[in-house]
Amino acid sequence: MEERTMREIKGGYINGEFARLHGAETIESLNPATEQPIAMVRLADRDDARNAIAAACAVQPFLRDTSRAERIDMLHSLQAAILARTDDIREATIEEYGGPLARAQWVSRYASDCLSRTADLLKDFPFERQIGDASVRLEPVGVSALIVPWNSIAGTICSKLASALAAGCATVIKPSELAPLQTQVVTEALHAAKLPAGAVNVVLGRGSDVGDELSINPGVRKISFTGSTSTGKHIARAAVDTMKRVSLSLSGKSASIVLPDADLDSAIPLALNAALMNNGQACVNGTRLLVPRIRLNEALSLVERTVSAMPVGDPRDPATVIGPLSTRSQYERIQRYIQVGLAQGATLVTGGEGRPDGLTKGFFVKPTVFADVHPEMDIAKEEIFGPVLCVLAYDSEDEAIRMANDSIYGLQAYVFSGRQEHGVAIASALEAGSVLVNRIVPETMAPFGGVKQSGVGREFGVYGLEAFLEPKSIVSPKH
Repeated sequence: MEERTMREIKGGYINGEFARLHGAETIESLNPATEQPIAMVRLADRDDARNAIAAACAVQPFLRDTSRAERIDMLHSLQAAILARTDDIREATIEEYGGPLARAQWVSRYASDCLSRTADLLKDFPFERQIGDASVRLEPVGVSALIVPWNSIAGTICSKLASALAAGCATVIKPSELAPLQTQVVTEALHAAKLPAGAVNVVLGRGSDVGDELSINPGVRKISFTGSTSTGKHIARAAVDTMKRVSLSLSGKSASIVLPDADLDSAIPLALNAALMNNGQACVNGTRLLVPRIRLNEALSLVERTVSAMPVGDPRDPATVIGPLSTRSQYERIQRYIQVGLAQGATLVTGGEGRPDGLTKGFFVKPTVFADVHPEMDIAKEEIFGPVLCVLAYDSEDEAIRMANDSIYGLQAYVFSGRQEHGVAIASALEAGSVLVNRIVPETMAPFGGVKQSGVGREFGVYGLEAFLEPKSIVSPKH
């Protein structure tokens, strides 16, 4: 596995410049595949967050008055700058959290695609609409905080930023402090796009000070957060005193339903990809696999053969399917869940505790599948965020729907059927923000977000743009 030199990263970009930070805390970043240090990171603090907010507030009146054409030009400049760093984004994704090569390549392309697609959407977007005697104008909500998780820095920054800039909103971006390399590459690209100073600011710091300041500061009018439900609740509570607009994309415990008429040879590989993609570290992972009891043995046999043969190892190797988990704490978390699953009576189909054979270092885990899982087990209820799959059996399609909906979460679900219209009918009954039928690749311009404790609001496309706009009704006499 390739080693790189140790880097020093200063986590701030404020008012168009790489800032000298007030924050004094430093943390060490490790390569999860080798456990070797790869960067020393200086974190921003609350004062740095206030400086970033002030810079965004100063430029907000200018951005509010920009024309449609000017915003499209900004998006195209950003898209070109991100595209020029595609290889660097891919490499940082692999090195920093062990994203497998295919996933890292997809993320690097997706980041630039978000910007170009939003620019296309903006060309004909109706910012003014007539409703009866009222002229309804959609105006920028104002300075927006974009809080982004470590498992998809480039893609999440670019998707949120595209909508915010298209709406005319200045932004303060707080990436996870666990993602300094990805953040540095993306920030350098933002700088190269030469946007107005203060339009985009980046403060890499802890949620306890930087995140909290973004949540309570009256200069911030909106928060768009992607991350865990527990953190999202904290942000929402803190934001209510200043009545910030809040969009939350939160945890998931997605169900994949294999219907009785499905072709298992095609459905099971798709379902396993949905469960284990990004090393199992995605909120949309389909980690509950529901199969008809009459086909359970057949399904389990195919699952066991497929998962046990998955290559685990160097994320740079094109053959690797499962790379390392992002941190030691993530590794230890997965080990605890595997132990809990066994203790609560689930049957281990493949995988289990410890590293895979032949790997003596790195935060690698065995991709693990449990059978004989009951809905009340912790592994069936809680978001594990690693390559652990629960297989549950059902006796009727009504029972499958009830089991899928028996969750506090409702982010994304998957349905596999031999008849498309049958799959769509089942999808209509599921409590989820998105349901993918006979596919695992989403439509990136369709609204994305969760129901129940998986979130509030929607991102992407028209819905993502409108989340950064406030409608104003102007009613005047008819002439």
